[in-house]
Amino acid sequence: MKEGYKQYSQRNAENPKPGVTQQSPRNKVDDKCVQGEAAIIDGLTTLDRKALLQQGYADIPYNAPWCMRKSDAEIVAAEKKKQTVAEQVMIDHLSRAVISDPEQNLTSERQESIHIVPDSKMAPLRFRKRTLHETKIRTHSTLTENMLSHKVQFDGRIISRNGRDACRELIGFFFTHDQSLTIYEYRQFGKNRTNVLPFIQKNIYSHQCGRRKGKQYQLGDFYIGANLTFLSSDHPRFPESIKENTLLILRITNIDQIALDSLKTDSVEHEDITSQEANDRLVLKAIQDALKEQLHKRGVRILTGLGKYLQQLDKDGTGLLAKADFKQALKAFHLEVSENDFEPAWQILNGNDSGKVDYGEFKRAIIGEMNEYRKSFVRKVFMKLDFNKTGCVPIIDIRKCYCAKKHPQVISGHSTEEEIKLSFLETLKDACSKSDEVSYGEFEDYYEGLSIGIVNDEDFVNILRTPWGI
Repeated sequence: MKEGYKQYSQRNAENPKPGVTQQSPRNKVDDKCVQGEAAIIDGLTTLDRKALLQQGYADIPYNAPWCMRKSDAEIVAAEKKKQTVAEQVMIDHLSRAVISDPEQNLTSERQESIHIVPDSKMAPLRFRKRTLHETKIRTHSTLTENMLSHKVQFDGRIISRNGRDACRELIGFFFTHDQSLTIYEYRQFGKNRTNVLPFIQKNIYSHQCGRRKGKQYQLGDFYIGANLTFLSSDHPRFPESIKENTLLILRITNIDQIALDSLKTDSVEHEDITSQEANDRLVLKAIQDALKEQLHKRGVRILTGLGKYLQQLDKDGTGLLAKADFKQALKAFHLEVSENDFEPAWQILNGNDSGKVDYGEFKRAIIGEMNEYRKSFVRKVFMKLDFNKTGCVPIIDIRKCYCAKKHPQVISGHSTEEEIKLSFLETLKDACSKSDEVSYGEFEDYYEGLSIGIVNDEDFVNILRTPWGI
């Protein structure tokens, strides 16, 4: 991901974007104004036009040397983090396995009893000196470094509107020797202190929902964008915020592709996507493409408003809504989905026939979501703002951190920094249920809506990098 970004920056440094060097900032802003006038004809509201001002950052020329230095530093930090977690996993599963295995004492007692004659005057077992190096037992849980080396490492995030959980840094490992997996959480306290803690213990797990429910995880289930599901009841040590939901859904955001390809070559058992799953994706993709045109310029207002509306409909606070509620919400926001498209989509989402579906899952399936590369930068911005790790950021902190100096309209003199900042804060506040703070889910919805109208990934990244300084 980072290597692709570095190459893109180098290409842009050699070949500037057409329209950036050939067009003066004044003319560029005039074009924006023309687009704004056209937007009024299209029926856009003032809020939509203010949200579209954020797209102006995409036209700023890339600072290739600065971006490359930033990318190099991020690569080094990410590699160091992964190495720390990998070392901790090896320590946990090699040095502790035999020593702490309760079978060791049972096995040794049984073996000793075979060789000891009842009338023997030898000292009882409990008085004899016995060390690990003197024992010859082999327990079932004995692992070797060679076994653990056949693994694929991946990064993950929890799909949640709770900012504290959504921003947890999770690194997982799938071991091919026994088809087991484990997930660790990397935690940083201040600048120098870090800790690596087990999040999901090493075991064999299965899909908990979808077409493959009940099937054990295999190598083919691991790729960027894949979801891993776990039952909260199986993990009593989960935080309370996670245990509130029946399922924990973990999204794979990055993976060691070289190791994955190597293991797939050696493996004879990996299950490809089924025809049912392929058909499900086509059904949802058709609805997403139809709605994309309706959301192209109104994405921020619609997505943030829809999130608030669905939350208000959820009177019980369970996160689940019925079919009628979703139809009502789509109608309220003038999102046209035909009955022929809606029914198959509902059957896919309501796989367990409970009559209710998580509204976050519904929104992701019907409207779609930005890719994991874009999402990683949104999380990075929020983690920078939420330095107390509470899951919510006060508006006053956002106001302090947001910088509009490099906005094209500020550079050209058409607008002041304060005007651009106020337009951003106004559109962001519209997404919030509280007037003085922004939650992670609301922050994500804002940029999810903005992402719909931006085709190029690097343009979207520039919109985040420039005002937030990441």
